[in-house]
Parts: sequence; C-alpha cells; structure tokens
Amino acid sequence: MSYDKIKVWLDLIQLILVTIGLWNMFPKFGISKFWSIVPFGRFHKLAQCADREEDGIGCMICVGLEFILGIVLRLCQQNAPELTRMINIVALAILVVSVITLVHYLRIYIGLCEVFNRSKWWVLLWIAIKGVSALIWGCSKDFQPVNSARLAAAPLSGTTEAATNEGLVVNITKRTAGVLFNRTTLLRDIHFTIEPGRMILLLGGSGSGKTTLVNAITGYEKAKAKITLNGEDVYKNFDKMKYQIGFVPQQETIRLNDTVYSTVEDNAYLRLPSSVDDHELKERVNQVLEEFGLTAAKHRFVSKQSGGMKKRVSISMEYVSNPDLFVLDEPDSGLDGIMARSLMQKLHNISREGGIIIVITHTPDRVIDLFDGVLVLARDSARTGRLAFYGTVDEAKAFFEKDTMEGIVQVINRNDEGGEGRADEMIQRFEEVRS
Repeated sequence: MSYDKIKVWLDLIQLILVTIGLWNMFPKFGISKFWSIVPFGRFHKLAQCADREEDGIGCMICVGLEFILGIVLRLCQQNAPELTRMINIVALAILVVSVITLVHYLRIYIGLCEVFNRSKWWVLLWIAIKGVSALIWGCSKDFQPVNSARLAAAPLSGTTEAATNEGLVVNITKRTAGVLFNRTTLLRDIHFTIEPGRMILLLGGSGSGKTTLVNAITGYEKAKAKITLNGEDVYKNFDKMKYQIGFVPQQETIRLNDTVYSTVEDNAYLRLPSSVDDHELKERVNQVLEEFGLTAAKHRFVSKQSGGMKKRVSISMEYVSNPDLFVLDEPDSGLDGIMARSLMQKLHNISREGGIIIVITHTPDRVIDLFDGVLVLARDSARTGRLAFYGTVDEAKAFFEKDTMEGIVQVINRNDEGGEGRADEMIQRFEEVRS
C-alpha cells in the first residue's frame, strides 16, 4: 500500500475517533451532539468548551483559508507548473496559516486542560494524536469539566407550565441572537402563568433580558417557545393575536405634528376589527381619551403636551383595542412621583376589568402596592436571562429577604454592578421551591 493511501486511511480513522470523542464530550457542556458532525462548526464548539471562543473563530477561519489555498496550490501545480514563483508564494501562505492555526489549537487545548483540571502535558497528545485524546476525554467518565464558565450557571429546571384556556402561559426554551456559529443565548428556561385580572411587575437588573422577554411574549421577536393567551397560540396565530396584545415600548413612537384625538383614532383604525363601524370606533376613542384624562386636550397637538400627557397618548394608542394582554416598558419614565402613581393606578384599574398587565419600571417601590405579583429575571453566570422568582410582592420580599424591590435587584446583580452576585443561587433556589 502506498504512502498516500496509508495517510488517507490514518486521516479517516482520526476523523472518526475525533467525531466519536466530541459526540460524547459536547453533552458534558450542555452542547448538542449534532455539532460534532458539523465541519468547521465543531471547532467553534470545542473552543466554547475550553472557554476560548475567539480562538475557535480564528481556527475556523484559518482552516477554511488553508483549504482554499490548498486547492489553489494543486491547480497551479497541475496546470501551470512553470509558475514557480506563484507556487512558492501560495505554499508560503499555507505555511503561515498553518502556524497560526496551530497557535489557536494550542490555546484551545490549554483551555481544555484548565477546564478539565488536567496536566498541560496532555496538549502534546492532543497535537500528536488528536483522535485518541478526543476519544479519551469524551468517552471516559473520569474526564469531567470542573472549571468551565458554561457550567457555573444554575441547572435548567426541566419544568413546563400546563396549558390553560384563561390567562397567559409562557414556556420559553431559549431565545438566541447572532449569526452562524456565533450565537448568544439571551433567555433560557422561563416558564410561568399569569391569570386574568392581574398586574405584574417585571423586575431585573440591567441586561437581565426584560425587554427581550416582553418582545418574545408579544411575538415581536419570536423565541423557541410556546406562548398562549386565553388558549390561543400567539406565534401560530400571530395575525389574529396581535390585535389582542398591546405593547407600549420605552421609546415613544407617536406623531408629534397631529392632534391627540387623530393620533389615537388613526391607531384605532389599524387595531380594531374591520367589523367595527365608524360610530363605534369614535365612541371607543372618546372612551379611552376619557379614561386617561385626555379629553380636554384631544384637539391639541401632541407636540404641545407635557411628558406625562405624551405617555398617556402612547398608552391610549395601544389600549384603544382593549387588549387581553397589555405590556408596558417603563411607562412612568421621566414622570414625577404623583404623575407616575396616577398612571399606575389607572393601569391597576384596567387590570381589574379582566385584562393582564405586565409593567417594567425602574422605580417600582413608589407604586409596589398596586401590583399583584412580581416576576424577577436574573442573568446567570453564563450571562443568560433566567427566571429567579415569580409570586406575590410579599412572597418576593420573603424569598429574597429584602424589604424593597431595589434590594431584590441588588441581590441578583453581579458584584461588579454593585450587587451581591447571587443570581445563580436564587435561580436554583426558586426552582427547588416551585418543584
């Protein structure tokens, strides 16, 4: 058997051994086995296991570039052997890329040794016989990761909220963002049910995923999830359900060069069913303006209104369709205490009519008595938004052993954010309590 055939067989055997090894190694880090058979992608996942993601990306680029240069070199040798200078340049480029690739591999292997708490002498075996190393580290029960950032976060709950024909049922497996192999998990393992007629505070520190969660719930940015509102699947029936969901974002989207009445009326034409005639529509607009104290200003331009009045206009635009679910992201931002309480009291009264209201606010303690429950999001050690608590206000205070909502946020915030850094602890404790 020729040398070339022997090399092909050895490369094939090593490929099989590496694949088997990674097939068993990735689940140790919560990574799907599927990635072990994905060309290039598995380099990135192996680097994630080693907490060397940047080296994984560099490795993928270098391997791809090396492959392309190899093809160019063979074409030059076969079709234009007289182009000696060109062949030498390509060969030199392959050598340089190979050295860079080796550096990335070395950093990844060193990272694996640190994660598995093994001697760095293993790096030499990984370089010399990659297939054997991958097989041992993947298949042996004695090789378990102990220092990985991927394993520092609280374990997943494995629970699912039961379906119901009343209220909001949220079962989010995960919400990711990014491209190709470089995707970030923003939310994971979030399950809860909100009954009709309740006003819920969505609490969490900066970056915990509050806005991402409400975007997922409303269908604005879909997650890997099943969201139902009064028995209807929000994602599958979005064209219908979007009229039953009101969402007031943090940033105002109202037209300033129109009257208050026209602004709300135009939105009513968009959000109310076509079966509603003009008379009913105008009645509904006037009713909403009355509820939010905008009747006296309805013929004035929005641009001439105060910050508090503009907030009421924004809310009226969404509330005009009388949604079953009403989500508001910082509706009291920029308002003084009296105006903020007046607005929150109005939302509280609306919830008593049978709707579900979810509110994000950075000053919850001044209106906390108006809320029926608290849903706390926390960012775990993997920087992923997780559910750390859901229950009544008094239960939240007892669970976190704090008297204020601000104190609760301090518990789950990281140490470098001025918090106590106990997010993983509280996430895991809540799962133990609810199970």
